[in-house]
Amino acid sequence: MGYNHDFTGITEKLSCDAPVQWRQLDHTLVAYWEATGDQGARGRYLSANPRLSIFFDDMSSILATSGGETRALARAIFVPAGMQLRTRFSKPLTFAHVDIHMDHAWAVQFLSAALPRAVANRILEAPAERHDIADIEPLARLLVTEIRKPSRHDIFAASLANCLISGVLEIGDNGVGDGNARLTAGQMRKVAMRFDAGGGRRLSTAQMADAVNLSESWFSQVFKNTTGMTPHQWQLNKRVDQAQELLSGTDLSVADIADRLGFSDQAHLTRSFRQIVGETPASWRRNHRPA
Repeated sequence: MGYNHDFTGITEKLSCDAPVQWRQLDHTLVAYWEATGDQGARGRYLSANPRLSIFFDDMSSILATSGGETRALARAIFVPAGMQLRTRFSKPLTFAHVDIHMDHAWAVQFLSAALPRAVANRILEAPAERHDIADIEPLARLLVTEIRKPSRHDIFAASLANCLISGVLEIGDNGVGDGNARLTAGQMRKVAMRFDAGGGRRLSTAQMADAVNLSESWFSQVFKNTTGMTPHQWQLNKRVDQAQELLSGTDLSVADIADRLGFSDQAHLTRSFRQIVGETPASWRRNHRPA
């Protein structure tokens, strides 16, 4: 996995004061810019990947618009993949900044080492900014020095970039300890589709979690928050529902239905059916089959 640069920038009345200096790393591209903007200068930027910009000058005279909001440009900003950023200069300004463009899949994996995958995705979908960068500016300057005059292995520059990413993103607790986190309707549809594709046979919790790209432990927690049932209980109810459809709509024997739905035997289906419905499959069929 590596970073593929897909970035478009359109500017007016902006000029570079020196050639851009950059360094390609395994999962990121780091670029250092020195530029001047005239009063009324404008910029429009769009990337297929998330990116981070840290400015070494006061940028408050520049208005920035992203995600439907316009505000003074902060000293450090994170722009999610696919979100357009527009800037407008209210006065002339000479400035320098370092940009960190990152592979989205890698960024999810990077955050997922410490956070549930769903939380990592949520963080990367939200813009972030910092007006006070006193604590991370030395790291940014060190990264620029390494970009301009490489003296160490790529792992050094990559580690600095990682520190800056985690220092700007709105991580905090961000729902990690949120006992009320739930799956979205879209995620539930994906889980149901994965189950239906199996013909009523039981899936492992890991297989269900994989359908929505979540860790098994986090999926189990949010699934129960969403449905009020464990993944096993939810599946058992769905399988019994399917057994009812087959009992009323086909002439299959209870044993054949048990085999089709992946129960170990007829007795296993009967126990599960009675636990949920309150009667045996044979009794339910007599009472509910069309005349």
